[in-house]
Amino acid sequence: MPTPDLLTAELTLTGRITTASNATFLGTIGELVVVYKPKAGESPLWDFPSGTLAHREVAAYLVSETFGWGVVPRTWLRDGPLGEGMVQLWQDQDPAQNAVDLVAADSVPETGWKRVLEGQDENGRTVALVHEDTLALRRTAVFDVVVNNADRKGDHILAMADGHRHGVDHGLTFHQDHKLRTVLWGWIGDALNTDELAGLDRVRDGLQGELGQQLAGLLSAEEVEALALRCDRLRSDGQFPAPSGRASAVPWPLF
Repeated sequence: MPTPDLLTAELTLTGRITTASNATFLGTIGELVVVYKPKAGESPLWDFPSGTLAHREVAAYLVSETFGWGVVPRTWLRDGPLGEGMVQLWQDQDPAQNAVDLVAADSVPETGWKRVLEGQDENGRTVALVHEDTLALRRTAVFDVVVNNADRKGDHILAMADGHRHGVDHGLTFHQDHKLRTVLWGWIGDALNTDELAGLDRVRDGLQGELGQQLAGLLSAEEVEALALRCDRLRSDGQFPAPSGRASAVPWPLF
């Protein structure tokens, strides 16, 4: 069956994701299952301009595509039952896999995992926030630095059965001020590999061409300039950054 026109075919709502902080719905376009976030359902924020979260989600997808790593599922703007909003293809993650987890602090595997921080749970047990040490998740971490992701929670990473890792929920991105809050701090100081450096070059070059033109319709000029500067800084440093600034380096809640 031909894929329906994603911009004009009827978008039918089938449910609501009640755990989301902004109005978020499940829907279908033909036989495709999608997530729909209307602009009208965005909660006001003190530090991000109102009515811009859907644009930031689409901008994140465009940067992801330029990286060439498929971090963000296909995402676009279109009209819907509750007005214009962000629409994204639904992804069926593997329930048997967790890319990010909380485990007993004394049971973190010696290989294959990175320890981010430790704390106590509601029962007073010392637990560790960990994430897997994989190339797929490293790509997500590089992407987050570049887009200045202020809300990379553990459950915003979808572990797919084939080992791919998708990142979702990118409304709090691209601020011109440093806002990076993420659970993916396990590679601090590690050198970027050749694939990651090449990805940075693709994004930086793209900002001089088609990507820059596309982002100009979604972000402010100051935000696009800050994006370019983050690419340059990360490329020059050649390694994963450490937290900086006085604000929290991790989102809350963590999941």
